[in-house]
Amino acid sequence: MNGPILIGGPSRSGKTLVRWILTSHPRIAVSRRTEMWPRFAGRFGDLADPDALDRCLDAMLARPQIAALEPDGERVRLAFGEGAPTYARLFAVIHESYARRVGKARWGDQSPGLERSADEALSAYEDAVFLHVLRDPRDAYAGIVERRGMRRGGAARAGAAWAASAALADAHLARWGAARYAVVRYEDLVTDPSGTVRGICDLLGERLDPAMLGLAEAERYRHEESASEAGPITARYVGVYRTQVPPADLATLQRSAGRWMARFGYEPETLHLSASDRLRRAVEAPMGRARGSAARLIRRSGFAAAGGRR
Repeated sequence: MNGPILIGGPSRSGKTLVRWILTSHPRIAVSRRTEMWPRFAGRFGDLADPDALDRCLDAMLARPQIAALEPDGERVRLAFGEGAPTYARLFAVIHESYARRVGKARWGDQSPGLERSADEALSAYEDAVFLHVLRDPRDAYAGIVERRGMRRGGAARAGAAWAASAALADAHLARWGAARYAVVRYEDLVTDPSGTVRGICDLLGERLDPAMLGLAEAERYRHEESASEAGPITARYVGVYRTQVPPADLATLQRSAGRWMARFGYEPETLHLSASDRLRRAVEAPMGRARGSAARLIRRSGFAAAGGRR
């Protein structure tokens, strides 16, 4: 199998770890954050028009994450001219050229929110497989806070975004089936790396390579000792929300994402809020509802919250 491997999911859910694992396979090259589908698909008109193609390529190459793939513009144009003038094919030509340059046979793309374009991508690439990475939204939020700091209304927005992504995962699973769409839980990956990666390889039709479990191609670990005795894939970050996220924020997250948490095996906890926690939650809840809700985010993605149908 040489079909594309597409990786999406909510913020701070472990998508980068999955990319590192797959890129460590001798046959697979996975790019990061190219965002080709949401940023460029359909934006420049008919790509059979050379001017439209030039405008599209110029815009794409202005994005650092795509420029980092070092595509040769003329070679891309020549290869693109040999087939159907579609955006999906243009994206594939660029990814394929990168994979060849690094000596790999198969390409993949890890981009934030790529699940919102999963229908278009899976329809365009009949041999593609989508890996939707999910992590306990409470731990994911702890990661967001660690990177960006605590922000007013942040828990409500994070919970709504996670719920929208989880709802898409549920809908895509129903539409595309387990052979083409898989949810990879971060917790399964870090507590049972060998079994989970083997399952991913089976889905992709690839042989499990030991280098994948050692993240051989990940720059972060290439010249470092393992992050733990078990290797660089560690479960030490599972459950960090219990010490890093205030109870009021946990309550907000569970209220926003509770339905979908249960669907994917993340059980809400009983929380005992202090008077100050309840006050904080009361103040922030209207802001969270005003700025974003799971239902609105799902509608923007083209799905109804209940049935997951277009």
